[in-house]
Amino acid sequence: MGQLQLRAEVMTLQTRHPFVIARGGHDQIRTVQVTLQDSDGVEGWGEAAPQAYYGETPETVLAALTTYATALPDDPFDLEHAERVLVETLDGNASARAALSAALHDLVGKRLGVPLWKLWGLAPMEAPLSTFTIGIDTVDRIRLKVQEASAYPILKVKVGTDRDHEILSTIRQETDREIRVDANCGWSRKAALQMLPVLAEFGVTVLEQPLHPDDLEGLSDVTANSPIPVLVDESCMTTRDIPQLAGRADGINIKLAKCGSLREARRMISVARAHHLQVMIGCMIESSIGITAAAHLTPLVDFVDLDGAALLANDPFVGATIKAGQIRLPEGPGLGVHPR
Repeated sequence: MGQLQLRAEVMTLQTRHPFVIARGGHDQIRTVQVTLQDSDGVEGWGEAAPQAYYGETPETVLAALTTYATALPDDPFDLEHAERVLVETLDGNASARAALSAALHDLVGKRLGVPLWKLWGLAPMEAPLSTFTIGIDTVDRIRLKVQEASAYPILKVKVGTDRDHEILSTIRQETDREIRVDANCGWSRKAALQMLPVLAEFGVTVLEQPLHPDDLEGLSDVTANSPIPVLVDESCMTTRDIPQLAGRADGINIKLAKCGSLREARRMISVARAHHLQVMIGCMIESSIGITAAAHLTPLVDFVDLDGAALLANDPFVGATIKAGQIRLPEGPGLGVHPR
């Protein structure tokens, strides 16, 4: 098939509302679309969603891709070897490698004429319902967001502020739907323990990343006292982080932009299961390219949080969709994404 040609382009994505979490907020997100083209003109697409929190920006992604372009496989079907070579060529840069991983899998699926989920032997309807995220905001805007999300049966509410009781109370006044919360490292151990009865008061069913990523002792304390599952996100980047979380948390949140590839995400699912941990597949705010790549993993997990494209006002692509909370995977080959 000859040497693959790599192209990359920065995309500016606009959110419907300013998106605010415990670490800050924004209303524009810059991601990087990656295209790999073989000698027959078949293209594979991927998307890097770099996060400054993890040391990446669109500029670092573009720089890393320049290096990775020298190490692309001659045969895109050699996916395991390709992944090892990319890591050996330049470690880190997880979102850049995730984009290349998605593009390679997309290309392989297109060459074979089958969607990725079918290539993996998965059943799309086995995927759990996806949450819809309500970011930190004013009381009036939170009410508006909850109303706009009426089609979603599960809400994921960003907390980790001194207004958490008010935020949850506002949402409960608007809806009796299931609520899960994500503190994004915003609480101390003391604050998290004090919040547990508050979460019970409002019927919260899942608590995500209550503490700083390195506070594993505090995490153990919170999990031991929590009547609901405690999942970690920022505390779990790749497979090697999982063993130390066993017994300290109830589950992990996997994101392609953190772990670096679809194949690493699948390894993380297997290792988490071996350690009796539940699994969530999550996302950054990104277009339907990145969301759809992650969505192909949804039949393998317990929780789904893949609303990143649904939060956008200008998603340039169509791929996996969410209807009444249910992820609908494309039937097209590869990722199954096409321009809007």
